[in-house]
Amino acid sequence: MILKKTTLFLAFTAITLNGFAQEIIQDSTKVESLDEVLIKSLRVDANAPITHSNVSKEELEKRNLGQDIPILLNYLPSVVTTSDAGAGVGYTGIRVRGVSAQSTNITINGIPYNDSESLGTFWVNLGDFSSSVESLQLQRGVGTSTNGSGAFGASINILTDAVAKQASGEISNSFGSFNTRKHTVKYSTGLMNDHFEISGRLSQINSDGYIDRATSDLKSYFLQGAYVDDNTQIKAVTFGGHEVTYQAWNGIDETVLRDDRTFNPSGEYTDNDGNTQFYDNEVDNYRQDHYQLHWNEKINNNWSTNLGLNYTYGRGYFEQYKEDEDFSTYGFQEISIGGETINETDVIRRRWLDNNFYVLNANVNYTDQKLNLSTGLFYSSYHGDHFGEVIWSQFASNSEIRDRYYEGDGDKYDFSVFAKATYQLNDKMSLFGDLQYRSVNYDTSGRTSDLVLFEIDKTFGFFNPKAGLSYNLNERNNFYFSYARANREASRSDFESNPDVKPEQLNDFELGWRYKSSSLVFNANAYYMLYNEQLVLTGAIDDTGSPIRNNSGNSSRLGLELEAVIKINDKFSLQPNVTLSSNKNDETIVSRDGALVNLGKTNISFSPEVVAANALIFQPLENLQLSFLSKYVGEQFMGNTDSKTSKLESYFVNDFNVTYEIKTNKIFKSILFSGLVNNIFGEEYVSNGYYFTFDDTWSNPGATTTVEGAGYYPQATTNFLVGATFKF
Repeated sequence: MILKKTTLFLAFTAITLNGFAQEIIQDSTKVESLDEVLIKSLRVDANAPITHSNVSKEELEKRNLGQDIPILLNYLPSVVTTSDAGAGVGYTGIRVRGVSAQSTNITINGIPYNDSESLGTFWVNLGDFSSSVESLQLQRGVGTSTNGSGAFGASINILTDAVAKQASGEISNSFGSFNTRKHTVKYSTGLMNDHFEISGRLSQINSDGYIDRATSDLKSYFLQGAYVDDNTQIKAVTFGGHEVTYQAWNGIDETVLRDDRTFNPSGEYTDNDGNTQFYDNEVDNYRQDHYQLHWNEKINNNWSTNLGLNYTYGRGYFEQYKEDEDFSTYGFQEISIGGETINETDVIRRRWLDNNFYVLNANVNYTDQKLNLSTGLFYSSYHGDHFGEVIWSQFASNSEIRDRYYEGDGDKYDFSVFAKATYQLNDKMSLFGDLQYRSVNYDTSGRTSDLVLFEIDKTFGFFNPKAGLSYNLNERNNFYFSYARANREASRSDFESNPDVKPEQLNDFELGWRYKSSSLVFNANAYYMLYNEQLVLTGAIDDTGSPIRNNSGNSSRLGLELEAVIKINDKFSLQPNVTLSSNKNDETIVSRDGALVNLGKTNISFSPEVVAANALIFQPLENLQLSFLSKYVGEQFMGNTDSKTSKLESYFVNDFNVTYEIKTNKIFKSILFSGLVNNIFGEEYVSNGYYFTFDDTWSNPGATTTVEGAGYYPQATTNFLVGATFKF
């Protein structure tokens, strides 16, 4: 029952696992060394004293049938994923070591992808992005210095497609349950005149979703132009997407979960005849375009540099049908019809976000036989316009179409400098050091969507030191220890909930042992994450489904991560992992029945004590692989009070993945067939939800009674995806 998925595979004789048993597979069609300069300053090597996992393009390809990147990473250690629509397409989320996605730092080619204000990551804006990923590294804990908001549970560093020497093309199609389908076209010119390459991708993903009306219409693109010579690589990269997703972020209560688990309350309203209807355009509609320019220069065998520029343009809205809204909310004047005063109306409204994000990123790297030194600076500027408009009203009063009923701005400036080095003391021991200073200014004006004046002007200065030691006892055994400090600012929604919210701080201690032999790769890692004012999820959500967080004073996470690759014979392998942890708030004080109550030490929300996975891989032929994938997530609380109402039950889910590749010299170079059956035993489980309390003074006048409630996001029962990729 200690289990692990993997897209990791046995197609090569060496076993690959999470960077500590990494076989370096040379692909003659790729220009690897200069591409890696892009992310050299953010990634760590296999023996570094940083806990990490590496995932390659080939590993992603086996399960890339339309689901988002978080779902493809579901079986890595300490990872828990969820999907609003229930089947891995549309809005998806990832938690690592119990820490929310808002605390996971994401970079693409060294450029931050986290939204500057919400700090979240919206993979739905980049549908099928895994088809353009060359490799990624997930660092657990604080990790090494990164760009953008600090990593408080993990960081995911993504490198997009490398420059290809040879011309190629690819057509990929997949179909599956809930009318899910993915269509992808890719191409590369290869190196023209030994120096120039143009490559690109177009994708479309559609799904009806497991949850009622939770449809997704995702269009995306990737285009790259590159120039390379022996020491220079210049890349111009643009990518983006347009998503239209029917809202499924409201969840359902326990009764509905039991009786109708696919029910979606979003868009529900009552017509003039008293009939329940659902508004057909209760959607999230958003476009995001990224423009990156990277100049990588290899000066000599010791020195290399990277300069990166980025501009991101995002714009879009979510649309809602709202019943019986007060005129005053939208600035409407009361009207009289037939002698009756009208001051309420049904409306259709859109809440907009229009934003611009600019980045300058510059790094220098020096490497010799003993020293690997990187230093650099990062600067970003973000401006976001938040506004709401009414596009229809049952009683229009004095309004005009698209009248704005609130407007607000958010500006954020982020500057950081770092220097990090690994020094080889001798054949067995190396030292790692990393210093970063980060300055953040966040300034807002105008009003929120709740029509509350929102004026914040905060500047933070953070010093983030890190140090570590790695010791190679022999060729098979490596030991490491590291300490890292991270500081992190609050998000826009945190400030909306509490203008006096405090930044959070983390001291992270990691102690690990890596073992590798021809038949066994094993990694054990113990961590102790000590927080001050950690912004923990309260369990509650706002009206867009975003989690609400509060400072928790002192808290900690203590855990043990175990993972292995066991080669049973030439055809069978096991790849298990398990995380055992204790996640505690030192003291929790809540308001209950009109009085403050000290609950003492409580469990941190959304932090299961056991997360385990396994992959049983059978490869009877070189081009045929069958994988039985299992995932167990222990029970967890959606709040910080240990209330039974807030408990999510444990679940155990099994998937089956098969890939078969035909290599041919006629028309196509190869044809890859993939099949995936998710949740093969039909487990009815819930991977995410929310918890709330409110004071009830109506049912018991003169007294205050605290009422609890919970909402749930059920995940799909048995479902499947099949696909074929034609490469030429």
